[in-house]
Amino acid sequence: MTKRGTISAVIITFNEELNIRRCLESIKWVDEIVVVDGGSQDKTVEIAKGYGAKVITHKFEGDFGLERNIGNENATSDWILALDADEEIPEATRKAIEEILKDNPKVSAYNVLRNQYFLGFFLRYGGRQHRIVNFYKRGKAHFEGKVHHLVRVDGVVRDADFAINHYPFNSISQFIQKHDRYTTYEADEMFEKFGSGKLAEVRYNLTWKPAKIFFKTYIKKKGYKDGVHGLIFCILFSWSYFIRWAKYWEKSRYQS
Repeated sequence: MTKRGTISAVIITFNEELNIRRCLESIKWVDEIVVVDGGSQDKTVEIAKGYGAKVITHKFEGDFGLERNIGNENATSDWILALDADEEIPEATRKAIEEILKDNPKVSAYNVLRNQYFLGFFLRYGGRQHRIVNFYKRGKAHFEGKVHHLVRVDGVVRDADFAINHYPFNSISQFIQKHDRYTTYEADEMFEKFGSGKLAEVRYNLTWKPAKIFFKTYIKKKGYKDGVHGLIFCILFSWSYFIRWAKYWEKSRYQS
């Protein structure tokens, strides 16, 4: 009989006391929990330690990829499940992962479907369901990029037939607050890579591109089928793209 592989859950956190308990409850079955905390000032660390987590404190400076890699380096199991504090593992997914741990397939990583919730409502349309590489063998995945990181995998990647639940926005205020931070990180990364952009490109991304994003998510991807939740989300999503480019323009204007 093949020995069951072990699994570590690696979570990156920063002031997540309102979310992390749900996440931790859903992963009590894993062999190890590693939390990389960016310097939380609430009860995040206390709650995590209450679930037996190994907590590594590393001041967060806008580089999500770095936080992921630190977590990977501190995990000791055969497999790693990379999570955010606002994610949850459904029971069906736990069972599917347990089967993989038993079978030990010749696969290095799995591209896992992410079910997106907005104000507690499951967004079935608008293109919000997408896949991320977040279940992989230890030593086989490396994260690159500060915000929208790329996962480089050594070996075979397979689409998983299971999903995780994601609850990033419990209120509209939270959406705005989070994207105020995210868009700052994104604008900084853009300026580091490209310097000052061409004015025509900036204008396009401040005007036509947000409108196209709304059309794509709300009309083409049928976000309207999610009712008022879908309408508000699609508007906010296109707005966040505008804010990213507005901050990039602002940074280019004063630092170039």
